Amino acid sequence: MDDLLSPEKLLALIESARDWVVANVFVVDNLLQLLVVGVAFAIARHFGGPLAAWLGRVQTPMITLRRLIAVFAEMARPVLWLLFLWVAILVAIGAHLPHRVLGIVISLLTAWVVIRLISSLAIESTWTRLIVWGVWAIAALNILDLLDKTIAVLDAPHFIIGTLTISPYRVIKAMTALALLLWAASYVGSLMDTRINTSHSLSPSLKVLISKLLRFTLIGVAVLIALNAMGIGSSLAVFSGAIGLGIGFGMQRVFANLVSGVILLLDKSIKPGDVIAVKDTYGWVNTLGGRYVSVITRDGTEHLIPNELLITEYVENWTHTDNNVRLKIPVHVHYKCDVRKAIELCVAAALETRRVLDQPAPTCLLREFGDSSFNLEIRIWINDPTNGVSNVRSEVMLKVWDKFRENGIEIPYPQRDVHVLAGDRVSVEQLPAELGRPADAA
Repeated sequence: MDDLLSPEKLLALIESARDWVVANVFVVDNLLQLLVVGVAFAIARHFGGPLAAWLGRVQTPMITLRRLIAVFAEMARPVLWLLFLWVAILVAIGAHLPHRVLGIVISLLTAWVVIRLISSLAIESTWTRLIVWGVWAIAALNILDLLDKTIAVLDAPHFIIGTLTISPYRVIKAMTALALLLWAASYVGSLMDTRINTSHSLSPSLKVLISKLLRFTLIGVAVLIALNAMGIGSSLAVFSGAIGLGIGFGMQRVFANLVSGVILLLDKSIKPGDVIAVKDTYGWVNTLGGRYVSVITRDGTEHLIPNELLITEYVENWTHTDNNVRLKIPVHVHYKCDVRKAIELCVAAALETRRVLDQPAPTCLLREFGDSSFNLEIRIWINDPTNGVSNVRSEVMLKVWDKFRENGIEIPYPQRDVHVLAGDRVSVEQLPAELGRPADAA
């Protein structure tokens, strides 16, 4: 140990390192490549500022696309630098010139750009960290000229199933391709969703249909490409067979809901914003999903109703072809009151209610002669059932109550008349507060 730390040994190591640097670093080829790297950086720095300013002025209503443009505006200089370096190395390869230093710089810069893009666009998670580590590992192996050897080592242990060859390298490649393609499909789907939802020429149901079909298509393409990356030749047949097998082993209801969702979108019987009533659920349709429809009630509860139920069950759609909805409000009036006057007051109260439409005009009908009252029915029309129906009923009834009190119209309460025939003897007993012992009979 003392020999290793002796001044003579240390001086020898320093001399050896200096000789290696002089022989391998400070050579004309490497200096020229470093000069190309510096020139490319200067050009990228010069043109990166105007490019970033131009990207900053681009206006788009899509939030996701606006975020992507903002990220590229921040990375204008390194992206241009990487682009110029790729041009330089392609020229060097074509001219059979040394390009080792250019390759190292490109590997490091590419890894940094990819990681910066993923960090800016993706949510921080375990998958994001794994991708970052994977990118740095690939860059390091490429710099050390170990990437091809590492691939060969991972591809060596394999086994064959029919025409399919499975190895660690093929599995890693397929999983990586699947993860990246699914992320890209989700990102592109979000961009297209924003674009479709801002279109004024498409109906709400058609917007949802196009959006869902686009997402299913993107995900299907991503899975097929991942299967091809693994070396499966007949990817479509395998994918279709897997789906059929899954349906056969218990996905019938899921598949039925998916088909029912497509039917609902095509026939436009239910669309976002409609007010529907199905079984004991009443509310407005919030979203149409691939498996269920989201219905929000007036108390804020969100019900997820399977699409199949909306196809097979009786559903009331209050706004299918028209937003106008008629409400019926029962009112009882005492027999000793003027029923015609009561009808006029009921109509006047309805007309004074803000949400009640003038056309069709509200009406009040005498429905029947009840046991102790005239039974009236106020019929009103509204065109905003999404704002609730019980509240407008309550407002009309309060106005009716005010007008009845002002005009002496009485609302009866249940009562019974007992008639005692002459000659009959009636016995009345008064019971005390405590149970069991009767009081004196009267």
